[in-house]
Amino acid sequence: MKFKYIIPLISFLIMTGIGAAAQNKNGFPVQVKIENGLIEGNYDTKTGIQKYFGIPFAKPPIGELRWKAPQHLDNWEGVKITKEFGPRPMQKVVFGDMNSRSNGVSEDCLYLNVWTPAQRNTKNLPVLVYFYGGGNVAGDASEPRYDGEAMAKEGIVVVTTNYRLNLFGYLAHPELSAEASYNSSGNYGALDQNAALIWVQKNIEAFGGDPLKVTIAGESAGSIGVSTQMASPMTKGLIAGAIGESGAAIPPTMGPVTLEEAEKNGVEFLKQIGVSSIAELRKLSTAELYEKYNSTNRFGFPLVIDGYFLPKPLIEIFESQEQSMVPLLAGWNSAEIPGMAYMQGQPYTKEAFIAKTKSTYPERFEEVLKLHPHETAEEVEYSATMLAADRFISYSTWKWLDLHKNNSNQPVFRYLYSKLRPPLKDKSLVSGLAGGTLKAENAPPAPKAVGAPHACEIEYAMGNLDRIEEYAWTAEDYTVSKSMMTYFANFIKSGNPNGGKLPKWDAMTKGDKTPAFMNIDVESSQEESTVEGRYHFHDSYFNK
Repeated sequence: MKFKYIIPLISFLIMTGIGAAAQNKNGFPVQVKIENGLIEGNYDTKTGIQKYFGIPFAKPPIGELRWKAPQHLDNWEGVKITKEFGPRPMQKVVFGDMNSRSNGVSEDCLYLNVWTPAQRNTKNLPVLVYFYGGGNVAGDASEPRYDGEAMAKEGIVVVTTNYRLNLFGYLAHPELSAEASYNSSGNYGALDQNAALIWVQKNIEAFGGDPLKVTIAGESAGSIGVSTQMASPMTKGLIAGAIGESGAAIPPTMGPVTLEEAEKNGVEFLKQIGVSSIAELRKLSTAELYEKYNSTNRFGFPLVIDGYFLPKPLIEIFESQEQSMVPLLAGWNSAEIPGMAYMQGQPYTKEAFIAKTKSTYPERFEEVLKLHPHETAEEVEYSATMLAADRFISYSTWKWLDLHKNNSNQPVFRYLYSKLRPPLKDKSLVSGLAGGTLKAENAPPAPKAVGAPHACEIEYAMGNLDRIEEYAWTAEDYTVSKSMMTYFANFIKSGNPNGGKLPKWDAMTKGDKTPAFMNIDVESSQEESTVEGRYHFHDSYFNK
């Protein structure tokens, strides 16, 4: 690793001010030479981790670069200070307070962050690149739950990266396709993720990392990003492993649409907001775009089968064995979404469950009823929760694992995350769907949890419970976090989660009708699935 310690402490205080120095009382400045020039971060003497925040990895996607693929950065003179998180992508608050630490909200958002344990002669460390969740409409690489310091202490260089969202990241339109060298449009956020991976290949050695040992990971939309990067021909050779937490871009979960459909969506959107052309749209200010987009109540724009980043649907790519052939570790949570998402206000009774299932699966309801117990209110609540979760995100994750297991020679590891969250310290708050909390004055007591909800595992997996102050963490929570983080760290280092005193975790095998998975809980243990029938049913239902 090539870096140098700079400037005696007295000079540093003079240049940056006593206040700034007080904020970094355990650190001193350190510089690294990367492709585009020198950057300066902080060396934390308390943790031994170097931190570089807000590193640009592409030109700002503003002005004429709105709705264009990320462009290569120009070099800079002197030293670029990279000690604060860059602005997060344009977004409104969708899922509650995500506790961003970033420097505002801006279209100029293509920045990434690096945590490295490297010392003077360190090299060839494994690398983790993490994509945040938020439905491709919200999220931020600076969120405390994604902080890379704890994982860096495990001997891993950690990168978190921004990517464009919603209107700014996924708009497709015939005019945009016509002006692009690759004759398509949309997927700008996915291309940003890919650009960050290219940046890692070119620069990670400067931080002690090995460009041949890069694992990508993410949760929800971030996991969907991992699945699409794994499928894209543009990612070949950029990654050595993949981790997915709840989500893959496989219908019904945010599956990509055809370019024709995506362009049609874009044309309709411009008409809806009273704009006649992309040129006119580019002339609008950020505020005007933000307000016009929000006025439509759209939940973003879909990924696109653009013939460039994604040549065809993920199922076809994996069945053709055209994906990146790397180890995969993925899974989902035991109660991703409440059963009321399936029941839609109907009570948890046998009669209501049957009626709802008949209306949802009119031609195949008998199969569904056989697979989901529903005699008692407790059984109905559980079955409704499983159906809601499968239709939301669990099935798509299962399908991704199944596809790679059956169409590669790489190890595939499956987990189920089951640890229930502890209560919130502030009883006036409720947990958000994708993280953070919402203020809910006089909110009724939350019902007893059926299982672990969507997004709750992130801070456990990344070792960041102490950074999430809203919950009353217990010793059990820290035990689970240590186990999950160690499994992930082992996988990042070797492509295998096993090691140390952790319970053994076997890879899945082709043709196994009761595949093994790791149930991550206070007492983690490997189990054999007894519910594969649910996933095989939805496999035939969604792919008929």
